[in-house]
Amino acid sequence: MTRTGSRRPDIGTVREVVRVSVPLMFGMVGNLVLMLVDRICLARYSEDTLAASGPAVFTATTVIMVTTGAVGITRSYVAQAHGRGDHRDAMDEGANGFVLALLLSGLLLASTPLLTWVPTLSSQPAHIQDLEAQFLALSPLYGSVMTLNMALASYFNGMGRTRVPMTVGILGQAVGVLMTVGLVFGRFGLPELGMRGSALGTLSAVTVMFVGYAVCLPKGYAAGFGRLLRRGARGITDVLWLRLRRGAPAGGSLSLEELGQTAFVWLAAVLGSVALAANNVALALNYAAVIPLIGLGMGCNILAGKAVGAGRHGDVPHIMRVTLTVSGAYVAVVAFFQIVTPTLLLAPFGLNGADPAVTEHAVDTSRVLWTYAATFMFSMVGSAVLECLGLARFGFVARVVLMWCLCVPTLIAFALLNRGDADLLPVMWLIFSFFEGVMAALCLWRIKRAVANEENRLHSAGAVEQTA
Repeated sequence: MTRTGSRRPDIGTVREVVRVSVPLMFGMVGNLVLMLVDRICLARYSEDTLAASGPAVFTATTVIMVTTGAVGITRSYVAQAHGRGDHRDAMDEGANGFVLALLLSGLLLASTPLLTWVPTLSSQPAHIQDLEAQFLALSPLYGSVMTLNMALASYFNGMGRTRVPMTVGILGQAVGVLMTVGLVFGRFGLPELGMRGSALGTLSAVTVMFVGYAVCLPKGYAAGFGRLLRRGARGITDVLWLRLRRGAPAGGSLSLEELGQTAFVWLAAVLGSVALAANNVALALNYAAVIPLIGLGMGCNILAGKAVGAGRHGDVPHIMRVTLTVSGAYVAVVAFFQIVTPTLLLAPFGLNGADPAVTEHAVDTSRVLWTYAATFMFSMVGSAVLECLGLARFGFVARVVLMWCLCVPTLIAFALLNRGDADLLPVMWLIFSFFEGVMAALCLWRIKRAVANEENRLHSAGAVEQTA
């Protein structure tokens, strides 16, 4: 292995980052549109479905993120095989990921009774709990298909063919939008199912995506299942167990991040109803702003994994710098509009007709949201590169310590000491951004150490020292 492989000119790397990442960004935006349509439909259907949608969707998303995040490690395995120039091995890695997805999908389906029981733990009225249970009863069904889709998408993404998931995703999302509207309200000749219609609309979207991926798979992909079976029971167990060990921390990190965002929402409520309403509007804007950054992070994961697979660890920092430069340009544009024209940006997210106090605090909060986008940019790229090096466990441990041992307790203390003071909502966001920045610094430190030692833990079954 060489520590500093041949490096492309900056413009060449920029083009490669853009080529790989832009389709992923469009795919993420499509997911955002589908999510917004789903929430708008439930909000307009009735006040009860609006009240039930938040807890139900959050619970389902948190659980599904565990399986999709774990299977997403397939992207790094395929990217490394692609970097080695071994296309048969890349197809084998894709097949291995699909088998892991099948197993995790089965576990997800088996969790259906548990998920339908979760609403009983809340203090919501019985009819709201029933609506939540209706949605959660169907969520493992579409979640299992999403898990399979993640394995298939990871193969195409790992090979650098990111336009395939983008095209398949847009097609499925378009069908999902129509089916969600039709099944929730009973339009287009479809039955009116309300809350169930929302889940079935998502199921229709991911089913179309699954068919699309299956059609696009290359010849020889299925042969990977045969080669896996010929390894025998012990060999199959070793392969899948190692992938689960490397992928589960990534899925756990995504779920913890989702839980952290939810905890922030509840803590904002301690500052008063005005702060809660203002934060809900600002949170929607922040989510829309950072979604494209996730696509850039996935692109960095693919290119860095390809470099590591080829033994060019020295290219990883260069790929990260280029990705951060492109991401930084995007964040700078978003920050400009968040600071200069916050009212214009917030209007589509529920600011029109809002109480003047809510508007004022939402605008003040919007002007500091760029700090979270900036720190998230670094932590997202760092986490993506750690994953392709087989070091996702380090990111998981760091997320647990920073988010749940330090950040959340700090926010709880701050909110309780300033109960009812909505003016301090922007300060809460600054605290949240600070800990995200610390997370980014830890990820970058671990990457620097891994690159210097030319580490590649994806294929190592030995003990891994990954804690700071």
